[in-house]
Amino acid sequence: MFLKEFEIRWNDLDANRHLANISYLSFAGETRMAFMQKLGISHTNLLKLSIGPVVFNERLFYFKEVLPDDKIRVSFELAAMSKEGTFFEFEHNYFNSSGENVARCEMMGAWMDLKTRKLTGLPEPMLDKFQKAVKTDSYRTITSEDTRRWNQTPKNLS
Repeated sequence: MFLKEFEIRWNDLDANRHLANISYLSFAGETRMAFMQKLGISHTNLLKLSIGPVVFNERLFYFKEVLPDDKIRVSFELAAMSKEGTFFEFEHNYFNSSGENVARCEMMGAWMDLKTRKLTGLPEPMLDKFQKAVKTDSYRTITSEDTRRWNQTPKNLS
């Protein structure tokens, strides 16, 4: 499992003096980018390929407070991907210094061609690297239909 460690800084806290929602999301993003860097997929490589990640949604689940002066480790695991690599889901678990799982972030996204501004599959070498990534126990193959599961019109708008 890929892990990245973070020290909790004052500006990572909210008014209740525990780790702020935005900090969880920021740490997840930093962990994703560090994981891709480890795979050899740097910002420069993405720029050369003219592709970039698009986040569709992120969901956070909190299990235990993270307080000042603690350190947390954030994991990266591949939860789902489409066959051609266009769509993906990543899972991040947050562990405190005692090793307790204090939170989880699930995110869904896709890759976009930065020239056409349309979604695109991954080039073969990049797809191979992602397919070899550590996967969740519930890993599955997804399609574009899976990206619509949250797209429901509320029944009562009044």
